[in-house]
Parts: sequence; structure tokens; C-alpha cells
Amino acid sequence: MIRKGYILLMLMFVSVFAYGQKTERDYLRSGNKLYKDSLFVKAEVDYRKALELNPKSADAMYNLGNSLLMQEKAKEAMEQFDAASRIEKDKSKLARIYHNMGVILQSSKQLPQCIEAYKESLRNNPKDDETRYNLALAQKQLKDQQQQQQNQDQNKEQKQDQKQDDKQQNKDQQDQNKQEQQQNQQQQQQNQMSKENAEQLLNAVMQDEKNVQDKVKKQIQVQGRKLEKDW
Repeated sequence: MIRKGYILLMLMFVSVFAYGQKTERDYLRSGNKLYKDSLFVKAEVDYRKALELNPKSADAMYNLGNSLLMQEKAKEAMEQFDAASRIEKDKSKLARIYHNMGVILQSSKQLPQCIEAYKESLRNNPKDDETRYNLALAQKQLKDQQQQQQNQDQNKEQKQDQKQDDKQQNKDQQDQNKQEQQQNQQQQQQNQMSKENAEQLLNAVMQDEKNVQDKVKKQIQVQGRKLEKDW
């Protein structure tokens, strides 16, 4: 009885000791369970503890990235996937890492980088139909995006051309109005000069007529004096 009690005590002690000294794998298993239960924040904590024990654990980085992604922390998740891609050597795992990187890039409309990530995923796992579908979708989205950008550039160019045409038409109209205004001013000046000339001519004629009348009057007066003298 005493021996059995001693053994039981030792087993409990070992169990407690083992629990107090969790390994990287323990935290990964615990995090995975929490992840499956959709407890992503708690899973994140365990994955970070796994990384504290082994900072070069690609599995912990990948799983941490997934838990962050489920919390809509795409930028932080991308950092973990990128770090894992630099360490991981297993092709199937690399394929999953690049696939998830492609998903993040696709959601943020970074389509050229997204396409490269999917291609890299397929290089490591050519049989992944989901990645192949995502790649085709991203390529179509990029083509549509480029076409839309091209249409926008054409519309912008057309608007600029139309604006330039309108500007030129306004300038031509202003030049025409200015020319017509100058012509009107010249015509008014000519009319004014003609009127002044006519008045001058009229005044000259009237002055000549007055001079003639004055001359005739003088002659009459002189003749009158002569007649009076003869008498």
C-alpha cells in the first residue's frame, strides 16, 4: 500500500511537472484545438507562446497567420506568412502558405503580387485545384482592372481633348468678337470722320457764301457812294 501510494504520488508529480513545462508542440496542439472551436484570439495566444519557445517554427508562424487572418488582421497575418515562407522547406506546406498570401493580396486588390503568390503555390503543389481557380480568377480581375483603367485613361484623354477644343473655340470666338469690335470701332471712326468732313465742307461753303455776300454788299455800297458823288 505504501509502495502504491508512492508510485501514484510520483506519477502525479511528473504529470504536474510536464504540464508546467509545455513544449512548442503542446502549444501548437492547444492552439489548433482552440482554432477549430473558432476561439481565434485564444489560439493566437498559444501560437505566440509556441513561437517564444521556438522563434523559427514555421508551423507556429503559419498557424498564427491563420488566426490573425480570421480576426481580419490581414497585414499582421501577411507578415507571419511571409516569415514562414522564408523558413519552410516542405513543398506542401509552402503551397498552403503562398495560397493564403495570395488570398490576402487578392482581397486588397494587389493583383499582380497575388498572381505571383498563387503561381508560387502551384509550383510547390501543381495539383491544388482551388489555387488554380483562384489564379484564374485573379488573372481575369487583373485584365478587367487594366481594361477599366484603359477606358478611364481614354475618357480622361477625350475630356482633355474636348476641354482643349472648347478652349480653342472660346479663343477663336473671342478673337472674332474682338475683330468685329475693332471693325465696328473703325467704322464708327470713319463715320465720325465723314460727318466731321461734311460739317467742315458745309461750314466752308457757308463761309464762302458769306464771303461772297459780304463782297457783294461792299460793292453795292461803293457803287452807291459813287452815285451820290456824281449827283
